[in-house]
This record gives sequence, C-alpha cells and structure tokens, in this order.
Amino acid sequence: MKRDLIDITDLSVQEIDRLITRAEDIIARPEEYREKCRSKKLATLFYEPSTRTRLSFESAMYELGGQVLGFSEAQSSSAMKGESVADTARTVSCFADIIAMRHPKEGAPLVASYKASVPVINAGDGGHHHPTQTLTDLLTIKQEKGRLDNLVIGCCGDLKFGRTVHSLIGAMSRYANIRFTLISPEELRVPESVRSDLLERGGIDFRETTSLEEAMPELDILYMTRVQRERFFNEDDYVRLKDSYILTPDKLRTAKHDLAILHPLPRVNEISTAIDDDPRACYFRQVLYGKFIRMALILMLLEVE
Repeated sequence: MKRDLIDITDLSVQEIDRLITRAEDIIARPEEYREKCRSKKLATLFYEPSTRTRLSFESAMYELGGQVLGFSEAQSSSAMKGESVADTARTVSCFADIIAMRHPKEGAPLVASYKASVPVINAGDGGHHHPTQTLTDLLTIKQEKGRLDNLVIGCCGDLKFGRTVHSLIGAMSRYANIRFTLISPEELRVPESVRSDLLERGGIDFRETTSLEEAMPELDILYMTRVQRERFFNEDDYVRLKDSYILTPDKLRTAKHDLAILHPLPRVNEISTAIDDDPRACYFRQVLYGKFIRMALILMLLEVE
C-alpha cells in the first residue's frame, strides 16, 4: 500500500528519527546512494513559485540516480485549461513513480494523494503544511545541536501565516523538554488552533512576547521567518508589519555562543547580511540539509532499501 506525506504528523517520532539517521548516512556515504533510484521518476508539480524546495527535490532525485519531470508554475500546466488537481494527479501517476506537489490552496496535495496511484509529498500548501521543510529543520537542529530534546526554541516574525512555524511546533512538541518562545507582533501571533491543539493540549511550555531582544538570552534555536506578502489581503497591513523584526549583530550581543539561527528562506530583510558569516548562522547549511533529508524521504516512500 502506498504511503504519502501530507502533514508532518503523518510520520511517527520513530520514523522521523529513522529518516534523520538515513540522511546522516547519506551525508557520510554519498557514493552508496548514487544508483538507489535508477529508473525511478519524480514528478514536481509546482503551482506556485519555489526555488529551494523544487530544486532540492530535483537535486535529491538526480543524486539518487533517478529522473525528474514536471512543471514549475501553474501557467505551464493544464490547470490553465481548468483541469482539476485530482485529474492531474491521476494523469501524472501514469508517468512518474512519486509526486512532489506545491499548491497555493490548502488541502490540494491531500486531494491529489486520494487520486494518485503513487506516493504524494506535500511540498507546501498555502498557509497550511510544509512537512519536508520541517524535516529539513529537524535535521539541521540535530546536526547543529546534536539533539532534538531539551531545547528552548524561539520562533520570530510571521507566526500567523507561517506554515513552516506551525509544522515545526507540531514536530518538536513530540520531543522531551521542549520550550517555545513565540515572538511576533500582536497581529501575527500563532493561530488559536496551534496554541490550543498543539501547545496547550500537549502540555508544552510556551510563552508569547513582542520583544526579540528580551527573549534572546534564553534561546538555543532562533527560527526567523519573513512576513509574507502573498498571504496578506491588505497591502497596507503588509507594509506596516513587514519590518517588525530585523536580526542584526547588535541584537545578538546577548545571545548564547552556540545559538543556532535558522530560516526557511527566502530572506527579504529580516536577517542582516552582516550575520551571514557568523558561525551561528545556519540557514544556508539548512538548505543543503534539505537535499539530504528529501533523499531519505524519497527512499522511504519508494520503499528502497
């Protein structure tokens, strides 16, 4: 029976740990994996723009010896003719062994998974889920901190529309002794559903603040996010909030020496480029880790040993 990945909670903690272990083995022994997906094809169905996620999936499949087909915008697909996501998924199942889909509409990859005869990976659906980014984040934290428990994690910026933050909270909440500090303007606080369903119901220690400087000294992880223009209905609200939090060297003065700074990217101006060479800046290493964890995921869903 085929397996899909739509939400990070589709994976157990044990499965996540096995994926991370496999990714670490890929990092250590890349030559052992170069032919693992020979003759296999990945279809990348991207209905909205993407650089890192799409190219990461493609690079992952090529490094496994497989092939890639698909489209990088809705305008170059039959969606422009009115074809449904369900019909596209059924059609592409005839050509590919596995599908990675990004769509601006929440739930579209889930619909595709019902109709596709091959595994479907959600590569981001609106403001909803982005599970492979979360796997990337977890591998990054493991590589940088050596553990996935006993951490204080600060999430800063757009916590209302940021699907990466919602998925990260859901995943890290299942590890021991995790505490969240949620840093945002009042208008961009985490949704009530995340607060009640993931944090309060799970008994997770968290606090909310509007001050990055006040939160900085306690953090082991700082997860920065951009204020996303594409999630706003009102341009004035976007302009007013877009520069709410900008991380500069001065704001890192009180940070721990081994703080890990993550960002799902793309960055606009919420992290100063003056921080890029700071050893605590992990966000470009994070991009590379994304390729390795997606290689591990493709192998798992295709049941390749």
